[in-house]
Amino acid sequence: MEIVLSGIRSTGNLHLGNYFGAIRNFVKMQEEHTCFFFIADFHSLTTHPAPEDLFGSTKQILVEYLASGLDPEKCTLYRQSDIPEIPELYLLLNMNAYLGELERCTTFKEKKSRQSENINAGLLTYPVLMAADILIHRASKVPVGKDQEQHLEMTRNFAARFNRIYGVDYFPKPTAFNFSEQLVKIPGLNGSGKMGKSEGNAINLADEPEVIRKKVMKAVTDNGPTVTNQKMAEPVKNLFTLLKVVSSPETVNFFTDKYNDCSIRYGDLKKQLADDIITFTTPIRKQINELKLDNDYLRKVIDNGTDKARASASKTLKEVREIIGFKKF
Repeated sequence: MEIVLSGIRSTGNLHLGNYFGAIRNFVKMQEEHTCFFFIADFHSLTTHPAPEDLFGSTKQILVEYLASGLDPEKCTLYRQSDIPEIPELYLLLNMNAYLGELERCTTFKEKKSRQSENINAGLLTYPVLMAADILIHRASKVPVGKDQEQHLEMTRNFAARFNRIYGVDYFPKPTAFNFSEQLVKIPGLNGSGKMGKSEGNAINLADEPEVIRKKVMKAVTDNGPTVTNQKMAEPVKNLFTLLKVVSSPETVNFFTDKYNDCSIRYGDLKKQLADDIITFTTPIRKQINELKLDNDYLRKVIDNGTDKARASASKTLKEVREIIGFKKF
């Protein structure tokens, strides 16, 4: 069994893009691998969340992970800030991370241009903290999106550099996890790009039915096809992508035929799409609402996950300290 690690920032809610993009694969992975899934609350500090928002978001993410099918009996599910070995390894790795390579990081350059009023050291060294998250468990596989590929490559560089400096073969060079089935990229409701929290174009797993209907009915479309079998514009194609993941093949075929013969009514399509999204998310939403009230169970999940994660992390950190030369008198 390979060690697989993945995390998600503790900001906002999980949405359909998260679910179809990764979470349903996490549920399969926990059956076949040694998996560590964590809530990245340290990473979220780069945006300076209010204390009550930080805790509330962390709890919400935990609840939604569980409601989506992650089983704490089959994987290690924990909160990043409960593992003190992570920030210590972060510090040690920072000593061998160079300013130039961190400044060249694409995500840092993008955030530097977008939020000039908040260019903090945490943004600069974000890839090092991500490397610490991965290397603390000596993970060999990491599920990553396109926007995180450079960070994973930097983790590989940090691991190789540590091994080279200290003349050891200690840290593995983690690689991207290749899912057995192709990931579905879920588009947003605004007609372009992928679904995301910050873009405001997402349908959250916890959204109530009336919220879902309102969001879907506002989704961007066009004026409709004017010739048979016309190529779909991107916004319409996006709606059909959503339809394919939540609706029956018969429903997809029905509206595809309506589009191709120019008789489609987008209002009808949206109503059906909203109904099918609600049908899909309702069991998850009910689980979310039940779990949110069960603080004893959530505490047990986090406490047990922390114990398992710290057992792994403390072993790694002890060995790293000895390799570097921190030894008892």
